[in-house]
Amino acid sequence: MKRNFKWLAASAVFVCMAPKAFAAENPFSDVPLDHWSYAAVAQLAADGVIEGYGDGTYRGEQEITRYEMAQMVARAMAKGGGDKALIDKLAAEYADELHSLGVRVSALEKKVDNVKWGGVLRYRYKTIRVDGEDKKNSQYVTLRLEPEARINEHWVGKARMEYNTDMDTARNSTGRGPSVNMNREPEFRMNRAWVEGTYGNTVIRLGKLPFFTMVDNGMVADDSISGGQLVFGKDVKVSLTAGRANQAPDGMPRIDPMAGEPDNYTSSYQGIEIYNDRNAKWTWGVGWHTFRNKDMLRYHYNKDAANIWDVGVGYKFSRNLSANFYMAWNTAPDRVDYGAGDLVKKGQRRAWTFQVNYKGVNPQQPGSYGLWFRLRMLGRFAAWMPTDTALGLSQKGQEYGFDYAFAKNVVGSFMYFNGSTMGIVEGAKNIDSSTFFGELNFYF
Repeated sequence: MKRNFKWLAASAVFVCMAPKAFAAENPFSDVPLDHWSYAAVAQLAADGVIEGYGDGTYRGEQEITRYEMAQMVARAMAKGGGDKALIDKLAAEYADELHSLGVRVSALEKKVDNVKWGGVLRYRYKTIRVDGEDKKNSQYVTLRLEPEARINEHWVGKARMEYNTDMDTARNSTGRGPSVNMNREPEFRMNRAWVEGTYGNTVIRLGKLPFFTMVDNGMVADDSISGGQLVFGKDVKVSLTAGRANQAPDGMPRIDPMAGEPDNYTSSYQGIEIYNDRNAKWTWGVGWHTFRNKDMLRYHYNKDAANIWDVGVGYKFSRNLSANFYMAWNTAPDRVDYGAGDLVKKGQRRAWTFQVNYKGVNPQQPGSYGLWFRLRMLGRFAAWMPTDTALGLSQKGQEYGFDYAFAKNVVGSFMYFNGSTMGIVEGAKNIDSSTFFGELNFYF
């Protein structure tokens, strides 16, 4: 918050937290009875949220420092009640100043709920059309619960518990759509659980944590990984991640171990990403990722490891209009079937996205919306576990998207893809295909 925030403006914020009695007597000589803020200032003074100056004045038009604002937040936290969500947001904004208050803040933290809950209830529908094949429809419902517990001033514990169900077959699934492995999953599972420590501009994550490639906006990976991650830097960030990727790439189908084919799809992973502030006018980044699983990768393309490079650039033309380009390539793939089969198609070793965005939906703001258009190709061996959209792995073409906030925390997303599904090996033909993808999200 800027330094030129005024005392009277601060009072307008904090009046949202106070009881609506306003029967207290105003102790400040420079706030007259007929002033618009009289009742609010009087009540906040009676509650101990504001104190004024030693000469009995309030000085409502005077600039307020961040430290003074933090003191008001601390007193509001101690009082309790009111708009807890607003208090939490202010506490996060002034975290450094609150910590500098020392013992007083430590005592106040005991009075604030230590565990926060969030999540989403999602309905998803997908229709896939492939030339020469019957249309495939699928419907999924996903419930995610996301608790967060404060451990101390630096560390928090986080988790994501998830229930997915396939509404068409009444069985459990991964919830990522028909293009992925359709093995049965537990009805309710904890697919993430990690601790996160923040020390200035350095963040440490340990456990089963989110795995999202920042350089390409989740084109290479948007899933989970068991291990650790270190992110440091301010305007330019460096991310170091190592651990175990807990599932096969979405494009690699489960195969039959009874026929002598591999059944272990867990890979070791190491990666590094370097990228600038995502809110900058120009954004850029470069990354390197290696997945190792000798049996699985030798079967699929005759190598012991997948070595994926990715780069990304973006530009914000205005507040509402931006464009991005991402590219990734896998240097490893050769021949399928333990090297005895055909050459892997060159396009399957590449992935790229050119995207134009107009505006953007805000779940907190009913009526807000976002539009975007993509030209995209997702090679099976370059996009490991990408963000789920209408366009899937081994496909290329155009994708159109629209997001809309029907009400506060109720957001619909609609996407349409038109293009082709690529063959895996050299000489295999591409097949015309299209997909409609829709989902409705209820955030809480």
